[in-house]
Amino acid sequence: MPPGASRVCLCPEIGYHASVPQVSATEPQAVPDVNRRRFLATCACAAASTVLGPVLAPADAAAGLALFLAPQPGLCDGHIRDYLEKMHHFDERHADDVYLADADRPVFASALRRLQRLQRVVGFGNFYLIGFDEAVRFAERSAAVEPFTRRELDFMDRVFHEDAARYGFYGVKPLTQMTAPIRKDKAVKVPGTGNYLYRGRPLETYRQLRRDVGKRAVLTSGIRSVMKQFLLFFDKIRDADGNLSRASRSLAPPGYSFHGVGDFDVGQIGYGPDNFTERFVSTEVFHRLTDLGYVNLRYPNGNLLGVRFEPWHIKVGESA
Repeated sequence: MPPGASRVCLCPEIGYHASVPQVSATEPQAVPDVNRRRFLATCACAAASTVLGPVLAPADAAAGLALFLAPQPGLCDGHIRDYLEKMHHFDERHADDVYLADADRPVFASALRRLQRLQRVVGFGNFYLIGFDEAVRFAERSAAVEPFTRRELDFMDRVFHEDAARYGFYGVKPLTQMTAPIRKDKAVKVPGTGNYLYRGRPLETYRQLRRDVGKRAVLTSGIRSVMKQFLLFFDKIRDADGNLSRASRSLAPPGYSFHGVGDFDVGQIGYGPDNFTERFVSTEVFHRLTDLGYVNLRYPNGNLLGVRFEPWHIKVGESA
């Protein structure tokens, strides 16, 4: 861990069935957390003084001001510049990053290994849709997976209920119940992609997008269950050597991903892993998406949510 970095233990006082006040996706002004309030307050005068002019469209800036508290003169410019610099270098370590506590590292590692085994046994496609309770029951019956331990379950519960603003993720939380299942009767597997979309607006949006943009456009990620998001987020934490802040700059923590309520990712066939980088903006598919007005991004360039620029992430869902 770099000098000056923060180390926290994820809310050990939170019980397995406890809940923390969450932010409704349809009422973003009701933000209870002090860290998020302080950050947004710092952003307020920057928006008002056009520091973010090149970053936010006027309509977005006006809507965003409803979130902000009173400005803090003298703090804004430097804080915003530091923040945007951090987002630009999202995959690097920064002095104020928050790390997984040493006491939590063993249970984190065992939970990650169990999630990996679970995905291999149930299959990658099925794992997108498996709910928390269903996964726990499956593990109890599987000799290849073996049951989640109480410490692992408690740790996952703490991660889910932790306010992600503590380590720099400022987005709202569309999924507030860790055990809420995916409605499999509402999910449709998209041929040739291995991914699922919800019936209705998400599926209709993707089909229309393919008709308009062409067959080079492909679904790269659709519905993700809470368990899938746990695995992806834990993978990021491992790759970041326990750096929670760095992990959350490129992947929403469990419960905070809009992939659970309708959003999806698109890419260009043959572009491979580069579909999940800023290089995607140079593709024919992205240019067509832009020209046709499909680019309603969840995480645009310069967003104030603590997330890197994601030009591949199509905004569809709003709340659970």
